[in-house]
Amino acid sequence: MASPEIEALTQALARLPGLGPRSARRAVLHLLKKREAALGPLLTALTAVEERLATCSTCGNVDTTDPCTICADPRRDARALCVVEEVADLWALDRSRLFPGRFHVLGGRLSALEGVRPEDLSIDALVRRIEVGGIDEVVLAMNATLEGQTTAHYLAERIERFPVRVTQLAHGLPVGGELDYLDEGTLAQALRARRPVTS
Repeated sequence: MASPEIEALTQALARLPGLGPRSARRAVLHLLKKREAALGPLLTALTAVEERLATCSTCGNVDTTDPCTICADPRRDARALCVVEEVADLWALDRSRLFPGRFHVLGGRLSALEGVRPEDLSIDALVRRIEVGGIDEVVLAMNATLEGQTTAHYLAERIERFPVRVTQLAHGLPVGGELDYLDEGTLAQALRARRPVTS
């Protein structure tokens, strides 16, 4: 039996996404075994983040500064704005290094079943950012779910009065995907988005 403190640490780690009780136990054992190399640096990093954690007042990203490092980066193209549902989506897109612009995090997606309405998301803040001007393109990078597409459609209607180009991420066949393993929705989207073959 572990001490109450070690058991509390194990239970706290087990609540993290992707970690169950067994994985949490293994992680705790590793941290205890490698106390100087792993536990100390982890505690230092967690304390630093806890003390400085902030939500960016411009885009909604989570960082240790406000504005966040993405919004404060002068190399970013301020004319292109990518709208995402969650911070995890922002981080995934930014990791790809393929989008040179800035971001806006909605904080979720519209969902009648879950009771998420437009006023529950940072849609008004998005409209204000576009209203100020200086944005040429808004990329709607919603997830390819019914709620994600409903949210994208709602956003497109809200910002159609502004002189900006509204685009959406392409959906369809993944690179390396085999047709017989794909679901019908993905195949249908791929067929709808087909394009001419160029030589």
